[in-house]
Amino acid sequence: MPIYEFLCARCEKEFEKLILSARERDGIRCPHCGSDEVRQQISLCASSSDGRLRSSVGECTGCTATSCAGCSVRKP
Repeated sequence: MPIYEFLCARCEKEFEKLILSARERDGIRCPHCGSDEVRQQISLCASSSDGRLRSSVGECTGCTATSCAGCSVRKP
């Protein structure tokens, strides 16, 4: 699925957005503060077959998030 991660320059919150076409990239706003000052982040590839998230940086210990952006125990 084309889910992209963004970072808001104003409130510094991260968020994800499903983008199905290039036109949807225009006018993306932060869902927390409404700012249009957002930057797309480089996303990690992640997979799960047993409920444990595995990303391109290794297994996130104890993590049951569905994406790395939602993970609170990211490995550096």
